[in-house]
Formats: sequence, C-alpha cells, structure tokens
Amino acid sequence: MKLTILGSSASTPKINKYTTSQLLKIKNHHILIDCGEGIQMQLRKLKINFLKINHIFISHLHGDHYFGLIGLISTFRLLGRTNDLNIYAPKGLQEIINMQLKLSSSWLNYKILFNNLESKSQETIVKNLDFSVKTIPLRHRIYTNGFLFEEIYKEKNIIKSKIEEYKLNIDDIKGIKEGNDFVDRDGRKISNSIFTKQPRRSKKYAFCSDTAYEPKIVQSISLVDCLYHESTFLNSHKDLAKKTKHSTASDASKIANAAHVGRLILGHFSNRYRNLEEFLIEAKTHFENVELAIEGTEFDI
Repeated sequence: MKLTILGSSASTPKINKYTTSQLLKIKNHHILIDCGEGIQMQLRKLKINFLKINHIFISHLHGDHYFGLIGLISTFRLLGRTNDLNIYAPKGLQEIINMQLKLSSSWLNYKILFNNLESKSQETIVKNLDFSVKTIPLRHRIYTNGFLFEEIYKEKNIIKSKIEEYKLNIDDIKGIKEGNDFVDRDGRKISNSIFTKQPRRSKKYAFCSDTAYEPKIVQSISLVDCLYHESTFLNSHKDLAKKTKHSTASDASKIANAAHVGRLILGHFSNRYRNLEEFLIEAKTHFENVELAIEGTEFDI
C-alpha cells in the first residue's frame, strides 16, 4: 500500500500548493481520494498514468475537494478511456457532473458508475478480492465521509524452496495456496503447513477529511497503520476551527493517540500559515509519530 500526496491545502490552490487530493495504490489498483483543482497537473508532474485510476472517492461537496473532477473526467475521454469509472460520493455529485456534460454537449466513451452516499452510519461500500472500503461518518458543515481502506490477503504465502524440493507444478502451487494438503507422486499426503507461511497482515489506511474534533470516529479507525486527519488550524485559531467545524493539529493528534494508530499524517492546511513545522510541534504534544502531507510526498504504509 502506497500513498502519494497530490494536494494538501485548504480552500484555495496557490503556486505549487493544491487542494486536497491523494492517490492510494493497493496491489495493482490506483485509487483517487478527493479531486481538487490542479489534479491533472499533479498527476502529470508525478508521472502517474491517468488511465490506471478506476476508483474515485469524494468525501464531500465543498469545491476544494471535487472541482478538479469534471476536467479529469473529460481528459479520460480524450485519452481514449473505455474502462468503467467507479465514483463514490455524496448524493448530488452525479447530478452536477451530468449537468456539466449535458450543457457542454460533451460525451464519454466509457461508463461512470456513481455510488451515491447518504447514510450517516458507517457502511461497507467496496469489497473485492484485493481491498475493502468503509465510510467514516464525519462532523462537518455539510454531509461528509472519511474512508477506511483495507488490503485483503487470503492466500497463504508458499515457501519458495519447497517448490524445487518437491517439484511442484502450477496446479500444485495453486492448491497449496488455497490451503490444500499436497499429495506427492507416490500418493503420500504432506501437510499444507510444510509448504506455507501465513498470509501477509492486511494494512489499513484511514482518510479523515474535513471534520470538527470528533471522538466518535476513534472506534472506526482503531489500530490503523496510517491515519490522515485534517488539521486546518493551529490552537491559536481554535475558535475559528470550532466555528467552521474543522480541526486543529492538536485535535488530530488526540484522535491518533486515542485510536493507537501507527502513523499520523496532517493536511488541509490553512493558507494563513507560513511555517508548517508549527503543526508538527503542536501535534507531537499528544502523538509522536507525525508527518506532514506535502505535495509530492510518498508514504509506504
């Protein structure tokens, strides 16, 4: 699992600063999380193949989290996309995108499969052979979700030296990975445990977009390997954070500490701050393993 920060500023883009957008790679899947303005330029700068993106998750319908989407959708067509595109977003985004396409007399060569979100309770919205995604209901000025991503590893890992030792063929290996015992050429049954190691531990990544300080989410994100939590303000502007239903760096670190996460990434910084190191200093009063979501940074999860 690898996370790339495409944008991490709040409200408006600036030179070399973009609004919230992230790319998460899980196995062979390229997943876009939020889609602020300038997303296409960031994808090009970082040499990310547009057409590998098949899943897009939008946390809420404030412009700094989705205004780059219609441009990306249009570029997909110009690049010759034919694969379906899955978009998971609050109810209403489908109407917005369809109206933009209609009024510009645009058409697509591929299908957009909109998954409209409106539940205020946590729900599983994706579950396939490789990963699952659950919503994390947040507390913001409009309906907003975070997302909990989890890798899925079911097959056992085969010990490579055993392949040569027992002259295993492709069918043998497939059966052993599925948990079957091995029957050799003389008809002897050999325990599966001789050939395998347990599957890799699944990694979890929690993305918590715009939200007021909300202790209720701790149960949903408990023990995740990595947590991204918005930290629009420092404590010096905590009254403004409360008024706008955003969080401070201190708020984010309190959540990380309570949930016992492995790592905390701060982002969605207000443009009023020049020195982002202050966010680290403030957050580390409650949680030590903290990093900043800086454009272009990659995190191995």
